[in-house]
Amino acid sequence: MKKEGTVMEDNKSLEPHYKHQIKRLRSTFKWLFLGIIVGLIVGAVGAAFFHGIKYATAFRKSHSFMIWLLPFAGLLIVFLYRLSKEYVDTGTNLVITTISAGDHLPKRKIPLIFVATILTHLCGGSAGRESAALQLGGSIGHNIGEMIKLDEDDCKIITMCGMSAAFAALFGTPMAAAFLAMEIESIGVMYYAALIPCVVSALVASNLAKYLGTVPDVFAVTIVPNFTIDNAIKGAILAVLCALISIMFCIVMKKSGELYKKAFKNPYIRIFVGGCLVVLLTLLVGNNYYNGAGMDVIELATEGKAPYEAFFFKMVFTAVTMGAGFKGGEIIPALYIGATFGCLYSQIFGFNSALCSAIGMGALFCGITNCPISSLLLCFEMFGYNGMPYYLLAIALSYTFSGYYGVYDSQKIMYSKFRNKYINTTTK
Repeated sequence: MKKEGTVMEDNKSLEPHYKHQIKRLRSTFKWLFLGIIVGLIVGAVGAAFFHGIKYATAFRKSHSFMIWLLPFAGLLIVFLYRLSKEYVDTGTNLVITTISAGDHLPKRKIPLIFVATILTHLCGGSAGRESAALQLGGSIGHNIGEMIKLDEDDCKIITMCGMSAAFAALFGTPMAAAFLAMEIESIGVMYYAALIPCVVSALVASNLAKYLGTVPDVFAVTIVPNFTIDNAIKGAILAVLCALISIMFCIVMKKSGELYKKAFKNPYIRIFVGGCLVVLLTLLVGNNYYNGAGMDVIELATEGKAPYEAFFFKMVFTAVTMGAGFKGGEIIPALYIGATFGCLYSQIFGFNSALCSAIGMGALFCGITNCPISSLLLCFEMFGYNGMPYYLLAIALSYTFSGYYGVYDSQKIMYSKFRNKYINTTTK
């Protein structure tokens, strides 16, 4: 039988553990609740954004004269940003630094990026929509956090929560969305404290967006050749080539912006000239394959019908558009480049075109974002699980061979890709 003093000491030793459990429970319920709230709000905004892009694209395709208005749409975009006192817009990089350094995300970012991206797509600029989604979601999440007086650390988590919700709402890929927000800021380090809110917000936003009429981007790869040594080598070569192309894409995207700023100090002249260049390029190629996001061309690539030169021209069109100051994103253009290069590769080597396009998309996404887990999950959600061995190998090779390049300057490479070593450097 224990003495009274011993029992009292045991109760005291149990007390801290009991209090910790209560705190964890409260924290869990808090983030479940906030994840649902952010998922509902951002899911609704994401669905509206999806339909805005959809209708803008449809209108442009049925009214070919819209491409001539791109330079003037650019002038309007610059005017709106300067009217809102946004003189230096770093795009998704600002959202990433909000996670790492706690930078403020102003409320005016929300309508600005919404309108500017739709204008870019309406008039035929070559851009995606996902960077805009990350900015939208991150801004909404961050401002909700400030409104309810969350501390700095929790504001970072709710910012990631908003990013997950927006990406899931637009792409219909909640698994990839949940992990992308946790993975994108510090390569080699995962913010698992944000796991519950990111997962919950991504699931809520994805399902709400579907209810509101969004359509997930799915390219089913149903026929997959056996994972033999010969086929594995073919897939591996494609992945390495895509990693090299991702480096080229990152360099071209950054250099184009630098060249524009060097040649044209005035942002109005810069974006007007960029719009004129896109119009000229469109006239030279003689079609609209490279305007807008280009999801229809990605579908052609999975069927083995995309033009051989499509991957190169999309890279040029996107660099000219985004470097000038138009708004949108780099991820869908990267998927386009990966899909069309994969299609070309399949025609040369007689490999399955749908599988090669899927490998190309996964490898390019990983190469430009440096997010291997998100890339693998994206492959599963967009292409199905049948090609798992190919996607797994492609992501691993692309992550390694793409080196320390990336489209987001504010990304930090915390651990070396080649050795078990802490390096803490930024992307090139």
